[in-house]
Parts: sequence; C-alpha cells; structure tokens
Amino acid sequence: MPYKSSKQDSPDALTLEWVLQIKNYQLTLDKHRCVGCQICSLACPKEAITVKKQFKTGEKTSKPQVDINLDKCNFCGVCDVTCLYGAISVTINGARNIALIAKESYPKINRTITFDSKECPKDCSECETVCPLQLIKVSRTGFDGKPVKTVNGLSPTEKRRVKINIDIQRDYCPTCKICETKCPASTLKVKKVFEGKIAIDTDKCPSGCHDCADVCPIPNVLTVNTAGKIDITEVHCTYCGVCKNVCPTDEALMVRRVKVAHKHIHSGTWNKALGKLTSKQDEVKELKAVASLKKRNVIMKRLQDEIDK
Repeated sequence: MPYKSSKQDSPDALTLEWVLQIKNYQLTLDKHRCVGCQICSLACPKEAITVKKQFKTGEKTSKPQVDINLDKCNFCGVCDVTCLYGAISVTINGARNIALIAKESYPKINRTITFDSKECPKDCSECETVCPLQLIKVSRTGFDGKPVKTVNGLSPTEKRRVKINIDIQRDYCPTCKICETKCPASTLKVKKVFEGKIAIDTDKCPSGCHDCADVCPIPNVLTVNTAGKIDITEVHCTYCGVCKNVCPTDEALMVRRVKVAHKHIHSGTWNKALGKLTSKQDEVKELKAVASLKKRNVIMKRLQDEIDK
C-alpha cells in the first residue's frame, strides 16, 4: 500500500498519484483530449472509472465527465492502453512504462496508418486540413534539404525533387478515416481500431433531441436532418460510444463493437475487457482465434524441426 496518495481535479486534468518507497505512480486524464466515451470505463478491471452525463446548460449538450476512484484504481495502465483518443497517461517514476504490455498481459492496440509520400501531390495538404483533431502535419523539403513553404514558384525539376513529410500523432488518433476518404491521391490508408455498427431507431428517438450529435467528437458522423431526426455517416464513426452515454432513451441508439485491432495474446484480463468492449460472443471468437493461432505455430514448428533433421 502507498504511504501517500492524492487526487487533484482541475479544469485541464484529473491527476491521481501513489507514492511508494521507490516508485511513484501517476495517472493523468487530459480533459481536453477526453471525449467522455465508454472505452476506459468498460475496460477497467477494477471498475474504478465512471462516466457521468452532464446537465444541459444551454441548447447544446456538454460531453460526459470521466471520474476515477482513487480507492479502486491500482494504476495498472489498462485505461492508458485502451483509450481511443490517448487522453489517459499512466507513468511510473515519470516514465510511461506499462508492465501489462511488457509481460503480454494486455495487448497493444493497433493504430495502422500507412501512406506513400512519393505519390502525394507536391502542393497538397488536404489530410492536415481535414483532420478533426489536428493530428496531422504536412511539411516539405527541397532538393537541398531545406524546408519549402510553397511549390508554386519552383521549376518542374525542382518540384519533382520536393519531398513530402507527413507527421501523424498516432497515439491520439481515433482512426476515423476522414484523412483517408478526403485524400485526393488515395495515398493514405487507415485501419479502424474498432469495427462495429451504429444505428438509431427514429421511432424511439425523442423529438427535437440532438444530444448525440452535440457530443460526437468526429464532425458530421451524427447530423440533424430537416425533419429534426439524426442521420449517420458511419464510415467515419469510431464506435467510441459517447453518443450512447448521453442518449436519454436506451432503446433509441445502438452502438456495438465487434472487433478490436490488437496483437493476439492469451490473457484473462484482456478477455474480460474484450467481452465488455464487444460482447461475450466476440470474446469467444477471440479465444478460438488465439487457440487456432497456437495450434498453427505448433504445427509449423514441428514441420521446421522435421526439415532441419
């Protein structure tokens, strides 16, 4: 047990701390990056995280508020690893070194983003412009290695020698795919962290309610149509579930996650988290997939041993 513990709540961050003899544990929730979704609260093995809907103070609904119980939290780092928006950071003695990942007790979530800078148009910055969270930065360097602000004044030969650099803050990317769909050259590819389904029952949706559209962190995924009902552009939905958190009618909105992009491991902690993030059926599919992978590896090893003889 720690001989000192503290919890500080400010407009910018929620900070929890354990001080032990030789270790200092700290958990920081960045309130600006946090969207008030379901992911961390569902994954937390200690049920230390709660998400509370805020009272509407005007026409627009505020995003839900995340709180963490210091008495329940053991700084395991599950929330850090699983947070879709990278809003939570767990450190030990100032270093972000999560033992669960190192020991393969919990998988690292895959944010697979690829691009071919050679095929990018030299004067294009569309991905930087459309990113809703401003996580992409496009820069250019000339044949001499110096930064190039614009290519309009360059000769055709100089333009061909310009190198495009795309810097993406992957740890904070929810993989909404807006950059991919808006890329004019189709050189940027994004694989979603969560695959799933979202649907709205318009008959049960309260008339005049647009709470879900107010809090959705990705623009134009949920929009209000001329009839006052909600339309969905699912291709950009991250299935984070913040819309479900604020919906006043349980049956009106459905968010279901069916798959998580991650490294396959055998872990009871992960199996329980997966069952809550998706469903028990999807948890069973995961267990079968891991078992099949293990059998394949055993067979391949035996074949290799036979070849080496």
